[in-house]
Amino acid sequence: MTSQLNVDTIVDKAGSGGTNVKIGNTSTYVSDGGAVTQNTVQGLCKSWINFDGTGTIAISDSHNVTSITDDGTALYTVTIANDMANSTYALTVIGDDSGSRFNTFGHAEAYAVGSFQIRLQDDQSASIDTDIVGCTVHGDLA
Repeated sequence: MTSQLNVDTIVDKAGSGGTNVKIGNTSTYVSDGGAVTQNTVQGLCKSWINFDGTGTIAISDSHNVTSITDDGTALYTVTIANDMANSTYALTVIGDDSGSRFNTFGHAEAYAVGSFQIRLQDDQSASIDTDIVGCTVHGDLA
């Protein structure tokens, strides 16, 4: 026999508000159409960063990132706080330069379990620093 729990709000023991809810790595959700289920943990972004890549680089916001290093014009290394399980994760990189007349593209130069290196280029294949750089990492945490 299966059980079902119906509640409007979950609060902590003291009744003072929000709570910490932990889900296991086998937790699933039902697809929008209801035909299939997906693993919730597998689908989450494991790390992301938004930073200014011009002048003295600075992290604007991030999750699961400890630092960023400027390795030269348009070349950056991002250090991940909690390592990935392997170096075969998916990495998405985007650059946006408000003053540029070119499209900006980002790609990975190197993957490691605890970091990745990216390079930004314009549509003429020239390396270009941009004032907004964004990266997301999807894959398995160690």
